[in-house]
Amino acid sequence: MTELRTERLTLRRWRDTDREPFAALNADPEVMRHFPATLTRAQSDAMIDRVDGDLARQGYGLWAVDAPGGFIGFVGLARPRFEAHFTPAIEIGWRLSRHAWGHGYATEAARTVLAHAFTTLALPGLVSFTAHTNTRSRAVMRRLGFRHDPAEDFHHPNMSPDDPLQPCVLYRLDAATWRARTSGEITN
Repeated sequence: MTELRTERLTLRRWRDTDREPFAALNADPEVMRHFPATLTRAQSDAMIDRVDGDLARQGYGLWAVDAPGGFIGFVGLARPRFEAHFTPAIEIGWRLSRHAWGHGYATEAARTVLAHAFTTLALPGLVSFTAHTNTRSRAVMRRLGFRHDPAEDFHHPNMSPDDPLQPCVLYRLDAATWRARTSGEITN
């Protein structure tokens, strides 16, 4: 299993010591504001088991992230577990503890994941999506070079029509555009 590193961060397999801080992160209403609900400790532990199993089986997935001071959340790749006009696809996503916000960690870690996805894994493209109201994650998507076409926005099929989180935005980035951006051919 590949461990990824940046100047400040380590993206790695999950450890038992991650369970308590991950459960606290998933129980924080502010962190989970753009998700249907906070998670119980059992749900959080089950998520670790599932995503760590994906890492072991596939060699990629949602990596646990360590910053100076320890575990801060996850960043990585996953297959959406619902059907939509853009699936099957591989998504890049992140979820960080509130104390880790505003330090550029999500962008830094995601850039390393993009490089891994487009070079080592040779993926042709990735998607990223979130609730329409999640301006912080949308800003990360734009910083990473993902493009948004409002015609591709969708209603999340696992949420009720009256849920304010049901309207979602979809962003895309293909390998050729990423290569052009990283080589300096595209500057905006």
